[in-house]
Amino acid sequence: MINIVNFEHDKLAIKHWQLLENENWCVLGRNGSGKQYFNQLLIGELLPTSCEQLALPPNDKVTIISFEAQQDIYEAVLEKVSPDYADINQAMIKAKNFLPENKWHDPLVTEFGLSQRLDTSYLQLSTGESRKLLILQAIFQGVDLLVCDNPFDSLDIASCTALSSAFARLSQAGITIVLLLSNRQDIPLWFDNIAFIERGQFSVLGNLTDDSTKHQLDALLTPAADELPWPDTVQQLADYQHTFLVELIQCTVRYGGVSVFEDINVTIKPLQHTLITGANGSGKSTLMQLITGDCPQCYSNNIHVLGYKRGSGESIWELKAQMGIVSAELHRQYRVSVDLLTVVLSGFYDSIGLYQAATQKQLAIAAQWLDKIGLFAQRHQLFQQLSYGEQRLVLIARALVKSPYLLILDEPTQGLDELNRHRVLNFLEHLATQKHSTMLLVSHRQDEHLSIFEQHIKL
Repeated sequence: MINIVNFEHDKLAIKHWQLLENENWCVLGRNGSGKQYFNQLLIGELLPTSCEQLALPPNDKVTIISFEAQQDIYEAVLEKVSPDYADINQAMIKAKNFLPENKWHDPLVTEFGLSQRLDTSYLQLSTGESRKLLILQAIFQGVDLLVCDNPFDSLDIASCTALSSAFARLSQAGITIVLLLSNRQDIPLWFDNIAFIERGQFSVLGNLTDDSTKHQLDALLTPAADELPWPDTVQQLADYQHTFLVELIQCTVRYGGVSVFEDINVTIKPLQHTLITGANGSGKSTLMQLITGDCPQCYSNNIHVLGYKRGSGESIWELKAQMGIVSAELHRQYRVSVDLLTVVLSGFYDSIGLYQAATQKQLAIAAQWLDKIGLFAQRHQLFQQLSYGEQRLVLIARALVKSPYLLILDEPTQGLDELNRHRVLNFLEHLATQKHSTMLLVSHRQDEHLSIFEQHIKL
């Protein structure tokens, strides 16, 4: 199906790689390693400067499912939404419109957990749900080669199991599966062929069951010691004066007559770090949006945040001045063309882009955070030119830059490789020792259930 010999491009080099019929591959790589260029090669968009042999399947038989592809579709749907909608979640471009009508009741739709979500607005789907929808779309369109970039990110455990089983059956039915992964833990047990990308160099490692392959992966993915100092804080804020940072009393959210959750009660005290878990579509992101004020129904519920009662005349900016936020929704919305330093600086002002001059102190702190996440050298590079995982690291720095009272992290490690996930989790454990920011973390990954979390909310 694929045969590549001595492929050379300034972004990607492959000495020899052959993908045969009935083979499936996992390609591992860190953030910024060049996986997106590998995607472009498979669909004929990355042309070599030199190559001895290049045999690829027809473009119409290859489908790439990635965070970048999801972002493109999200923006395309937004463009079709009528400006008359006050709330884009009410825009009725439904999930089922992405699938052939004769497949709406296919057993695979049920197995993917989407049978009850087909009448939902596409914009209201979680990141994991929209990815599963696009995978189903590709399957029903008759794809020969399905390439999925971190398909298990943002999926609950049951969905990961179902998706892996579905991939296995698709493979048995003749569809070739290539998974581009950032974490070894995500490799399905039935995958054998492993390759690795590092700085644009593609290397075949071998069979996952071989000790030599495991040793190579250990060497490539062992974290180096982090000796960089922690960035300065903007200021040490005064002791918090209220009993709760967050208080939600019998809160209900419904869209189009469908309930997301009903009569939910949540209280979070200062420094009561809280973990939020639940199946895809259970309302985790909606709960976070109630707290941040990004869900319009926060004003029709009994909610107190940071000493303010929602709907009592408070400004959303007064509240966000004391919050740091990382979420898939913020990531989707950050579409302005600015450099990395500007993105981090915008965290001081809770804006998308920067519309006032930063102080020298703010510039210094932002630069320190970019150094801490390993992207200081790229500080003048455009945000959109980074890989999805690198963008997520920058947004984490944006959230941390002002030492907020309330740090809201909705699946912050989505798209990160295992080294950067390890780094972010270390960030959180370090922040807990500072006894300043209170953290709310949404996560599906068991290894992110850190001991610092004193409260666990299951939806």
